[in-house]
Amino acid sequence: MKQIIKIMFVFTVMCSIVSAGDVEDIKNQILENNEFFKKNKRGADEYSKLGALEFWSSGGLLQKVESTERPEEYDIANIEPKHIEVIVLVPKKAAVAMYYSEGSLKPKNSAAVGHYLTRVTRAYVKENGQWRVRASHWSPVMGGSGTSQTSLD
Repeated sequence: MKQIIKIMFVFTVMCSIVSAGDVEDIKNQILENNEFFKKNKRGADEYSKLGALEFWSSGGLLQKVESTERPEEYDIANIEPKHIEVIVLVPKKAAVAMYYSEGSLKPKNSAAVGHYLTRVTRAYVKENGQWRVRASHWSPVMGGSGTSQTSLD
């Protein structure tokens, strides 16, 4: 019985150590991709080669986003991710990040959003050593707005 408890303890510690690197990697990626977004006024190349499914903060139906369809462009891009939490589902393979995204933006050919404030949930998978987005759900927080975009067209 003591041996089983020792094995379970070692397994738990090892899983925690392995997962810790994943958490920091994803948090850093979110921050780096956000800096890229603000500087270049377009999203970074962060989607899975299989694309992603997304619910956008503007509402509407589920969107299927191909990896080649991103990134769209913006006239204004001033967004900050806040309170990032990451849950590792399978170490080095799959994780979910949850955070807030706040600021202002104006997608090209769409209306400006002065107080963009959304909750974000993103599912990540590891592909060729990099974390890639496979699904996203963006929902406005009361008092804030989502984007003005409604489709990929």
